[in-house]
Amino acid sequence: MTPRHHCEAYSSAGEEEEEEEEEEKNVSPSQRDEVIQWLAKLKYQFNLYPETFALASSLLDRFLATVKAHPKYLSCIAISCFFLAAKTVEEDERIPVLKVLARDSFCGCSSSEILRMERIILDKLNWDLHTATPLDFLHIFHAIAVSTRPQLLFSLPKLSPSQHLAVLTKQLLHCMACNQLLQFKGSMLALAMVSLEMEKLIPDWLPLTIELLQKAQMESSQLIHCRELVAHHLSALQSALPLNSVYVYRPLKHTLVTCDKGVFRLHPSSAPGPDFAKDKSKPEVPVRGTAAFYHHLPAASGCKLTSAKRKVEEMEVDDFYDGIKRLYNEDNAAENVGSVCGADLSRQEGHASPCPPLQPVSVM
Repeated sequence: MTPRHHCEAYSSAGEEEEEEEEEEKNVSPSQRDEVIQWLAKLKYQFNLYPETFALASSLLDRFLATVKAHPKYLSCIAISCFFLAAKTVEEDERIPVLKVLARDSFCGCSSSEILRMERIILDKLNWDLHTATPLDFLHIFHAIAVSTRPQLLFSLPKLSPSQHLAVLTKQLLHCMACNQLLQFKGSMLALAMVSLEMEKLIPDWLPLTIELLQKAQMESSQLIHCRELVAHHLSALQSALPLNSVYVYRPLKHTLVTCDKGVFRLHPSSAPGPDFAKDKSKPEVPVRGTAAFYHHLPAASGCKLTSAKRKVEEMEVDDFYDGIKRLYNEDNAAENVGSVCGADLSRQEGHASPCPPLQPVSVM
């Protein structure tokens, strides 16, 4: 090999090493998805609104599109975006204390580091935090669909509009943790999800989809592509669930502990929320056809397990969507929540519950 060939080989090898080092310095798509799933757990842990998580994800994606961030700073960037979103969306009494957030999130950052990163994010985003998220567009498209097609939920008699919106919100939060869907705008992602849901519920879903597409001024080819990716992502999530899942009710906000003389007291729980991929503590809403799930519910004589699962799901829905109920004139809907297959929440204390009765705990 001539010296010229040696120089060319050395230069090409050096360029490859520089490219590898450059890739290591940037946040990979998989690392982005992991930190979004971590933020979803924090939303459950601190009992915050879905709008907070949606805004935090949007701020994180906007910041990563503006600067090249090293992966070792990703957790600090994410928790700072989460704190900014909480201060923007939540009421003052619901905003986590910064020291508690830094400690309980296990982000590895101090309060001062979060504040410094918060200032950097604000500077890069020009202090513009009030951006529309996919969840905002989901609320708009769902409201239009329900108002123009009142028969949309006729096949789901057990679900009110606010509860149906909660089901779609949970699916949307799953999709926001998929980097393949970042190529679409938030409005496109929300419309694709609403379109897929309408296709399963009403026969004239296509005219309504075209109407929404025209109002949003989006291209049909992009919507078709987005629908395919969303359907594939949600079906992959559903197939990842175990076939014989056992759902056990676990309180979200309190943990039962024993004190002196055998007295039970309730204390706030710091357990993290469920994982996006595998949620073993709460029931997952089937993705492949929500209507098909409710059409194939067992008869009243054998609906004990289904009743327990629906109870936990509807309780979670009401925690987040009390305000949406008023928009849909569902102030009295909470009276019917929890009564599935002719049973109410009191059945959990009787022999009809699928879980064994609690046994007294002896205190040493």
